[in-house]
Amino acid sequence: MYALVDCNNFYASCERLFRPDLQGRPIVVLSNNDGCVVARSAEAKRLGIKMAVPLFQVQEQIDRENIAVFSSNYALYGDISARVMTVLEQQAPAIEVYSIDEAFLDLNGLETNFPLVEYGLQLKQRVYQYTGIHVSVGIAPTKTLAKLANHAAKQYPATRGVVDLSDPLRQRRLLGLLPVQEVWGVGRRLSRRLNQQGVSSALALADCDAAWIRSHYSVTLERTVRELNGQPCMALEECPPPRQQILCSRSFARRITEYRDMRSAIAQYCSRAAEKLRQQGGLARVVTVFIRTNPHSQLETFYSHSASRMLSIPSADSRLLSATAHALLQSIWKPGFRYMKAGIMLSDLYPSGSFQPTLFDAPESPAAMRLMQAVDNINRSGRGQVRFASEMLSSGWQMQRNRLSPAYTTRWDQLPVVRA
Repeated sequence: MYALVDCNNFYASCERLFRPDLQGRPIVVLSNNDGCVVARSAEAKRLGIKMAVPLFQVQEQIDRENIAVFSSNYALYGDISARVMTVLEQQAPAIEVYSIDEAFLDLNGLETNFPLVEYGLQLKQRVYQYTGIHVSVGIAPTKTLAKLANHAAKQYPATRGVVDLSDPLRQRRLLGLLPVQEVWGVGRRLSRRLNQQGVSSALALADCDAAWIRSHYSVTLERTVRELNGQPCMALEECPPPRQQILCSRSFARRITEYRDMRSAIAQYCSRAAEKLRQQGGLARVVTVFIRTNPHSQLETFYSHSASRMLSIPSADSRLLSATAHALLQSIWKPGFRYMKAGIMLSDLYPSGSFQPTLFDAPESPAAMRLMQAVDNINRSGRGQVRFASEMLSSGWQMQRNRLSPAYTTRWDQLPVVRA
């Protein structure tokens, strides 16, 4: 048995957590550079605010309906997510953190001690008591069914936020109510193909012959069909596999025309990518840098270029990776363009200590790794930041976040204050 625990309207709930004056008020959270709506509270959804709609298209409605608008506060969301996951880890034998606001729990054996619906309700209460975040719980014998159970827990208020699909008859009743595009892993394009074959509901997909699905679609969809019939095909991943590549990239708040600005952006992206690489205990052998202008502009010439370099020895040293990225940027930079986006990718990754150098290549210095570890410890402590000088050449390219809320839980100077 699995439980999928999903935080309700997570980004909006985090913004409301330290703002009791926002109770009942519609909330929307914006994407990078305050461009589009990426999260909505239940009140904003009822007003018809669509996901991914550009801010300027709904600005009039926002003003009319007194909707609270926030820039994405990743520091706050990440910290609240960690607190929620810590609570969940205390309530189940094993847990897979699936995303910032979702986690699968292993419930095998718990059903012999008490009803699973009761367990789900207690879990909801515990998470809310300890973090202030409301969650929904879907329980089922497979992860795909648990996803659908969680969807039903959110859709039907009578469930009190918990749906148990242990009963096969209840599974089929719910599958018959849901369109096939609601099934985990069935996207818009795949659902159109299935609809053309007469498969329009989740139940119709479950009733398909698994061998036919495999021959006409893929083994992945075959696993989905088996999971819809209660046959577990996806195990819990307590330790997610290391990423095969690490990408750091963002659109700029304004167009970049100066090399100094671009070098600063690439240096900061490289430092962030290297930090992620060290967090998973990896080394990178290939560094790639790319830059591009706006591909949709009819008034400007489009320019896009990338360059890669293979290191003789894989490394996680920010100094070496940054120097390599700078050299690559020099090779592709062209003046006279208004650049909209840039990024860096680290690939050909190795676990630390697993790469065998040649007789003429010196392995990475232990002193260098100790230095990088010290830098990471300082940066994670919340008491200071160590940055490379190249990251501070310019700040004009930084992401626009004009509606950013305080980092209530991760910065001493932004802790919430209660006044008598």
